[in-house]
Amino acid sequence: MPFMKGVAPVRRTLKYLESGRIVLRDRIKIFTVNYNTVGDHHKGAREFVFWCIPQIQYKNPEVQVLTFRNTTPSPFIRVFLDDGSDVVVDIDGKENDDIQDHLISTLCKSKKVLAEEAKAKQITVNPANFGYGCKVNCICRVPGQVPCSGLIPLPKHMRGKYLFFDRDDGVTS
Repeated sequence: MPFMKGVAPVRRTLKYLESGRIVLRDRIKIFTVNYNTVGDHHKGAREFVFWCIPQIQYKNPEVQVLTFRNTTPSPFIRVFLDDGSDVVVDIDGKENDDIQDHLISTLCKSKKVLAEEAKAKQITVNPANFGYGCKVNCICRVPGQVPCSGLIPLPKHMRGKYLFFDRDDGVTS
């Protein structure tokens, strides 16, 4: 499998991408991380970019995610909102887990909102669904489908015993 090559290929598996905890609020449009590739106080930011940015991109497809390397003396995250304002989060000297916890408490949706969104996503009505608990209880009630054979007999050209045999009564000659 070609996607399982390189450094830490587990980052590209669907199971790993879906396990991300950071689901940003709807107001956030751009998410930037500024860090250096050298220095001890940038280590947590480097690990955050390496391990968490793929999950953030997967969980937030409408958010633009950018990383700026070797442009700043201290690492920080800047988030731009839809009204043009920005929020700066200092991540200098913090570990990867501390950064994630801080982002979850400040910039992410709450567990209650995530649960409500998941429930609303499940309830979406699909007109193709039928059966108990759906809009229609039988496929014959959907417009364009063949009616139930118990109520209206099928035409003879659609029934096998008339199609594959010679006589009208269904008995072979």
